[in-house]
Amino acid sequence: MAVLSDPMSSHSMAADAARQLLKALADPIRLRIVEALGDGERCVCDLTGELGLAQSRLSFHLKVMKEAGLLGDRQEGRWVYYRLRPETIEDLRDWLGSLAGSCRQPALPCP
Repeated sequence: MAVLSDPMSSHSMAADAARQLLKALADPIRLRIVEALGDGERCVCDLTGELGLAQSRLSFHLKVMKEAGLLGDRQEGRWVYYRLRPETIEDLRDWLGSLAGSCRQPALPCP
C-alpha cells in the first residue's frame, strides 16, 4: 500500500488507495472476514467452515481484500493462510483521522 504525502497530513495514504480499501470493506462478507482474522492468521479451510461459505466464494472475497492491501498470505502445503495487514489498517485510520481533522476546520467565507 503506497503511503503518499498529502496536504491533509504528513503521513497520509493516497485517496485512491483509501477508496479501494473502503470499497473492499463495504461488503458484509468481507467485514465478517476482517472480524474472523482479527484474532490472527487463519487457514482458508477454517474460514470456510466458520463463515459458512463455499471455498470459491471465499476465495473471491479474499482476492479482493488482498488486492486492496488489507491481507497478507502464505502457503503451507496445500493450504493458504491469511492475516490482516495492520500497517494498512493504520494507514486507513490515519487517513480518516486527517479527514476528520479537516472537517473540524471552519469553512472559508464565500466571496
